[in-house]
Amino acid sequence: MTPPVRTSRREFLRLAGGAAVFPTLAACGGPDRAPTEGVPQSPFDGNSTAAEVTEGIDLSGKLAVVTGCTSGIGFETMRVLAARGAYVVGTSRSLERARDAGRRVVGVTSALELELGDPDSVLACAAEIRSLNAPVDMLICNAGYRGGGNEPLLTNGVERHFAINHLGHFLLVNRLLERLYLSWQGRIVIVASRAAYTDRPAGGIRFDRLEAPSDYSDRAAYAESKLANVLFARELGKRLRGTRITANAVHPGLVKTAIDRNLGGGSRMGFRLLAALVGKTVGQGAATSCYVATSPLLGAVSGRYFEDCNAVTIEGDPYMENDSLAATLWDVSVGYTQDYLDKLERPDPSDIGPWHRGASQ
Repeated sequence: MTPPVRTSRREFLRLAGGAAVFPTLAACGGPDRAPTEGVPQSPFDGNSTAAEVTEGIDLSGKLAVVTGCTSGIGFETMRVLAARGAYVVGTSRSLERARDAGRRVVGVTSALELELGDPDSVLACAAEIRSLNAPVDMLICNAGYRGGGNEPLLTNGVERHFAINHLGHFLLVNRLLERLYLSWQGRIVIVASRAAYTDRPAGGIRFDRLEAPSDYSDRAAYAESKLANVLFARELGKRLRGTRITANAVHPGLVKTAIDRNLGGGSRMGFRLLAALVGKTVGQGAATSCYVATSPLLGAVSGRYFEDCNAVTIEGDPYMENDSLAATLWDVSVGYTQDYLDKLERPDPSDIGPWHRGASQ
């Protein structure tokens, strides 16, 4: 019999108190979660920190890319990976903010500008990373957008949450896959959210509404984009089977970060109060990303969804592990980005020469 996922004190408080006070912000009830069969159980949980889950791991000589590196979970992820010896390329919409974040890190980092809603920016960023002439060992797709005001906004003709949270990273991953092939064990980590199963609308992802959103709510649109994150990792895991590259999605937990910057005043205050009462610290929020990116236990684990440093299955949910929906998502994503995708050819390792590990601040 599969043991149930343990409920921590934080989780109990969130379910018993926080959800009652801020039901639209807590979003932590819903289906039961069970450990995913066939995936090693980690010794860590929701109270573990990024520093703890990477303790004793030497990342010297590894190249990591972290999107959204300037604050919160992204900054902590960059900080901890650099502290373990990795050379970390951190990206942000603001190159100056990315540079400033790198200056606050002990270790070797570089800063790149990346606007996920602009395909030309994604291509330019990927080209800069490829110019390092090095394998990419870890690609942490952390950056995200959460709108406010319940006004449907489009980016390049597509609903903004879907365009930024999913399509931008879809394009970046595909443009960097050749470098992940060259890694001894490339890992793709996509930061999703429990909103993927607690807040998503009936039907999962409403592809017919992406260009003309109707019955719109920011909450549902954000949840659809997070479900897209989970299904993208699942489909990637399927397509990369037989390679040394893995792809997994993670929920970081409720953490006070800048993701609430577009919410209205009342919602923002409620989010921050709930995060202060029952949320995780930034170190705890970055733990699952860092664990999935580095743990020796997960070298053959791909296409899974993680919470609190463990792979979980959402029981009774028809979408989180829906392979048909994941395949449709891939095809739709290719349709939106096809003008920017290139033919993927596995590179010859002999083409990779020495690369400079200095910071380009």
